[in-house]
Amino acid sequence: MQIALLSDVHGNARALKAVLNDLHALSVDHMYMLGDLAFRGPEPKNSIETVQSLPAKVLKGNADEWIVRGVREGEVPEAKRSIMNQEREWALERLSSNDIKYLEELPESFLDDYEGFRLFAFHAVPGSLFPPVPVDSDASVFEESFFQKQEADIYVYGHVHTPSIRKIGARWVINTGSIGLPFDGDPTPSYVLLTIEDGEIIPEIRRVPYDTDEVLAQFDANDYPNSDQVKRIISSGRPPK
Repeated sequence: MQIALLSDVHGNARALKAVLNDLHALSVDHMYMLGDLAFRGPEPKNSIETVQSLPAKVLKGNADEWIVRGVREGEVPEAKRSIMNQEREWALERLSSNDIKYLEELPESFLDDYEGFRLFAFHAVPGSLFPPVPVDSDASVFEESFFQKQEADIYVYGHVHTPSIRKIGARWVINTGSIGLPFDGDPTPSYVLLTIEDGEIIPEIRRVPYDTDEVLAQFDANDYPNSDQVKRIISSGRPPK
């Protein structure tokens, strides 16, 4: 059995298409999309519609919540909140009321069993879309933030845009990284292919190259607010300063 674990498209439909082209050649039985579909990229509507066309279980991320109701005080540094809400307004102009309703109604977690293993998928932490848990956190952080909230064999999250596979005791902790806005210094989209075979869990991080120049040009062509910063992230694969 193979399970595709995807997250954090951030309106980068071209990066998403590259990942889906890679998946097309694989025998995938199940697919998860862990949120952040439309905010902070040049193609919010195309990204949502592409995700809706997939045979995937789709979760809500914090950036989906931002599209629905805006970036609130305390959720980001105050100096960044105004421009981020301008980015939201830019996206809203390109989305329909049905698109917004779709994002609003997305679930926040999935708990599923596969061949005797329990998989728990969520965007950031169980019960909240916002707190970041760095992939190199101490095991005690995962114990408190993940394991004590729900018993599972495999914990899968996104949000921090850094792909990672760890085994802590008997539990797997997997971060998908980001399709549209990687933060780990590699600008190529990432996702995780999870194989369950003969009682074994075999996770693999996959990176898929695509033409970032085409996406950078889309920001300029569409008068995107805060384009310089977002273009730097896409070009470098590094988080905003």
